[in-house]
Amino acid sequence: MIVRRLSPLSFAKVSGIVYAILGLIAGVMFALFSHDGGRGSSGAVFNAVFGVGALIFMPIGYGVLGFVFSLILAVLYNVVARFVGGIEIQTDQER
Repeated sequence: MIVRRLSPLSFAKVSGIVYAILGLIAGVMFALFSHDGGRGSSGAVFNAVFGVGALIFMPIGYGVLGFVFSLILAVLYNVVARFVGGIEIQTDQER
């Protein structure tokens, strides 16, 4: 099987969701690290706000950027695949 074309919007939607999940994981890590680093210091309120902000904005930012860059990547893939023939994928299932 040879992948000769990707649907840019479909690819970008899936990638955007995957990147949003990665952003959520990164946001949780930032929140935990910022909370842990703020114990006993005068910047505890800043660290707490930064941690909550990371939980909100990192998934959104990762998702949006993942969507946009994946959309561009799919369009570029389609252009390049016209010249080189696409990516060959071998599966176990025979047709």
